[in-house]
Order: sequence, then C-alpha cells, then structure tokens
Amino acid sequence: MTLEGARERRVRTGGVELSVAELGDPGRPTVVLVHGYPDSKEVWSEVATRLAGRFHVVLYDVRGHGRSTAPRPLRGGFTLEKLTDDFLAVVDAVSPDRPVHLVGHDWGSVQSWEFVAVRRTEGRIASFTSMSGPSLDHFGHWIKKRMRRPTPRRAGQLLGQGARSWYVYLLHTPALPELMWRGPLGSRWPEMLRRAEKIAAGDYPAPTLPSDAAHGAWLYRDNVRPRVRHPRADAYAHAPVQLITPLEDQFLSQRLYDELEGWVPQLTRRTLPAGHWIPRTRPDQVASWIGEFVTSVEGGDPAPAANGPYADRFGGQLVLVTGAGSGIGRATALAFARAGARVVAVDRDPRSAAGTAEQARLHGAPEAWAEQADVSDEQAMEKLAERVVANHGVVDVLVNNAGIGLSGSFFDTTAEDWRTVLDVNLWGVLHSCRLFGKQMAERGQGGHIVNVASAAAYQPSRTLPAYSTSKAAVLMLSECLRAELADQDIGVTAICPGFVHTNITSTARFTGVDAEEEKRRQKRATRLYGLRGYPPEKVAAAILRAVVRNQPVVPVTPEAHALRLVSRFAPSALRMMARWEARL
Repeated sequence: MTLEGARERRVRTGGVELSVAELGDPGRPTVVLVHGYPDSKEVWSEVATRLAGRFHVVLYDVRGHGRSTAPRPLRGGFTLEKLTDDFLAVVDAVSPDRPVHLVGHDWGSVQSWEFVAVRRTEGRIASFTSMSGPSLDHFGHWIKKRMRRPTPRRAGQLLGQGARSWYVYLLHTPALPELMWRGPLGSRWPEMLRRAEKIAAGDYPAPTLPSDAAHGAWLYRDNVRPRVRHPRADAYAHAPVQLITPLEDQFLSQRLYDELEGWVPQLTRRTLPAGHWIPRTRPDQVASWIGEFVTSVEGGDPAPAANGPYADRFGGQLVLVTGAGSGIGRATALAFARAGARVVAVDRDPRSAAGTAEQARLHGAPEAWAEQADVSDEQAMEKLAERVVANHGVVDVLVNNAGIGLSGSFFDTTAEDWRTVLDVNLWGVLHSCRLFGKQMAERGQGGHIVNVASAAAYQPSRTLPAYSTSKAAVLMLSECLRAELADQDIGVTAICPGFVHTNITSTARFTGVDAEEEKRRQKRATRLYGLRGYPPEKVAAAILRAVVRNQPVVPVTPEAHALRLVSRFAPSALRMMARWEARL
C-alpha cells in the first residue's frame, strides 16, 4: 500500500493473519477504517493520509483480502461473529487502553454495524461512521415491516431496492462469482469503476483484487440470508453514529435508513451528491466529516452545526471564493459556511481574508482557511491552486467574485486603466477557471464554477466602457465554459448583480478628474448605493440557489432582471439608455 510513513504489523486471530497498517501519533484518538467489497484497505489510502495529521489511523485487510490470509475452509469462515473477533483482535493490538472511532464503507460498514451493536464490544467503540452499508438486522426488519403492512409506496421501495441488489443474487450462486472475478471481470473492474464512478487511477484497486473478490463472495453467502430472514431484535448501537449517505448510490436506496433513529440513540446524518465509492471520489469531504465527528465525540470544540439553506447539498464540500474579504465575496463565503461547506477565503488583503475565514467557522463551516492572492497575478494564482489541492483537496465550487470598478469616458480611460481593469475583472476569472476548473475536470467528479459578472455586462454605458466590457467578457466566457464543461458534469453560472450596497463604490476609480473630484464621486456613488439598500447577502443566496439549480445566467436585483429582459427583446431601448451619464 502506497502510504508514506505507514507502519505495518501482523495480527493473528481465529486461524488467520491480518495485515494492519498504522499512520499518525498513537497517542492521539484512534480511527479504525474498515473496507468493503471487493476492496482491500487501499480504498482508504487518500482518506487515511488526510486524517493522519490529527489522529492515530488504523487500516486492516479483512480476512481473505489484500495481504491478510483467508480462512480454511472458506465456507463459514466469514460470519459476522468471526469478523467481530478480527476487529477486537486488531483494536486490542493497536489501542488496548482506549476505545476507537470506527469507520466503515460498504461491507466494512455492514460488519461494523455488528461491531457497534453486540455486547462484547461495549466500551471498545467510541463512535461509528457508516457509509454505503446498512445493518443486516435493520435491513431484515425494514423488509419485514413492508411485507407485513404493504402499501403502494412500501411495495415500490421493496421493488426498487430489490432491483438495486441484483448483484447479491449473483454472489450467492456456486462458483460463478469466483470464475468471473478470477477471469475477465477482475481485469476489467478498474476500467468499469473509472467509467461508472469516475475513479482516478492510483494505488486502487490493489493487485490482489481477483482473489479478494472471490474470497469476499462468502461475506454474502455466510451472512445475508440468515440475518435478513432472522434479524436480531436487539441490534441497537451503543455508540454515537454518523451516517453518510451518497445520494447517487446505485446499489443502496436512501429509504433503507428511514427508521434508523429507532436503532441509534445518537445519530448524525450527512448526505452528498456522489456515487457509491466516496472514500475514493470524495476523500477530502469524507475525511473532514470523520474528523469533525471524532472531535465532537472526544469532547473537543467542533464548529457550530450547519443550519443554513442547502446544508444537505453543500455540507462538507470545498468552496473557494475570491474577493472574499468583503461585500459579495464575504457574504457568499458565509452563506456556504452556514450550509456546512469548507471554505477557502481568498483576497489580496490577508487580514480581510483571515476575518472572513474566522467568521465562516463561527457560522458553521467545519473548516475555513484564509489565502492571500492577487487574482490578476498568474504565478500567484498557480501557487494558490497548488496549495489548495495539496492541503485541502479539489475545489467543489469555485466563486470568482474579485473585481474592481472604473468609471469614465472612453477617451479619458488610458491603456493602463484598461489593463488594470481587465487584469482583475477578466484575467482574474480566466486564471481561476483555468487552474481550478482543470483540477475539477481531472478529478472527474463534477463541480460548479460561479463567475460574478454584472448587469453592466448587457447594459451598455457611455461612462463605463472598461468595466462593462470586462463584465461582458466574463458573461460570454461563462457561456462558453458552460458548453465545454457540461459533458464533465461541471456547471458554470454567470451572476449579474445590479446596484448592490458593497464597498466597490468607495474603491472605484474615476478617470478624467482630479483626486478631489474622484473622492466626491466615490462618496456620491456610495451614498446612492446605500440608499438603494440591496444587501450582498441576497446576492449570496442567489449564488447558492444558482449552483443547486445549475442556472446559466442569473440576474440579481429587480433592475438587473428588467435590463436583462429589455436586452433580449428591446435592445434599441438599452442603446438609448446608454447615452445617459450613468454612474458606477
């Protein structure tokens, strides 16, 4: 396993020898990661490295998988009781004096439900995070309830999950799964995963995949039918549980967890728009939620719970906002924070960025960081993109908000004025889209780019030629990118605010006038925008809504909507309006 600094050990139990890897400081809380089918512990490599800086992380190959040995005979060697023996042997070896925080995915989660609900593990498990794997006991009761009291809705749920579970029936057939996995399926599985789940190549799957999958078929044969037919009545969790549900899981219905509160006294629910293999496709988000949950259970000081709109949509996602030090940028960063997103606040003023990051944590962001960068500086943006992906992962939502204002006639606007405005308002957006958008595309898991343009993008003005041109270019860039990136599930939105009360008016430049007159015009513009009183928080709300709905162009404020409508159906009217001496 390509885990830098991992310490390997062998643990003997029940006639098998388990391969165990450890990372991080053993003096810190221990997090045990249990893999699913047909995986080995390599499925956790990216999550483990992200957790190792804060926790003692333990991964082990389930019996018959990876570098662990298989029981002999295979039949009856994979029962939940024997898997529980293995788990206890591992935790006794790696954390003999303290309970561990258990994390399971797929069949790792199925068996971990057993661990957290049997008496002999009480006091050994501090918390449990479940991903894409239900308790077989809960599943059995779920089926029985729908069969005893059938309704059209319950019948639909049964049929729906039955269709999703097609592979379970195949795995119960004699010899066929073993032949398929050791034959063509084993060699084609990595490519199938890449296409279906968009999992990038790397140290996963492990070379032992064919034998792992062949042995793992006995997980189903030894456990599914006995437990589903005769589920335990006392399968109650004796530790806090965090449930992470991928909304696009093609194998498990969300309805399986409808009655989970009855089995779990302390339950935290999370959802994310992703497929089944989230330890590989969303390692940064999964690691963030695990870390937050473990810290909370350990009695630390976790971030306030997300309570804003769209918390189910953005919880744990990584959102980067440029120009986040004030105005629309800060309001947007805080709106995503309230939705539970992890926030990177970027601004050329490091103190303003730090202030936004601090507020984001107070507003519900599980993590928030400040980054100083001038968006017009290509090399600075390249270094920013490298730092962000190395330290926090690939950005899920990019908000290009940084911008400056410039007012003055065309002949009063110098070439240097044009360069300054275009460098920030256009090139800043180009740099971010190229760098962070490319990372999204290479990851293959989709994402969203928001470019903050302006109603000036489609409203010509005799006094705003440079500003309007830069924003019109951003609008067209957004439309072009949206067309190019649609096939990669990356949405692109142009936000076009009208008159919004921010500090852009107090910092905007006015050409063709002396310094005293420029200050007077800045104060006048600030006063007028203040009287308009449209807050940046409403623009932020529109940005979150636009990402959820994947909208292409979003005018914000009544005048922006009106101008957009006129630009499409009566452009000559806008040309007449352009002759007025409008102010920024």
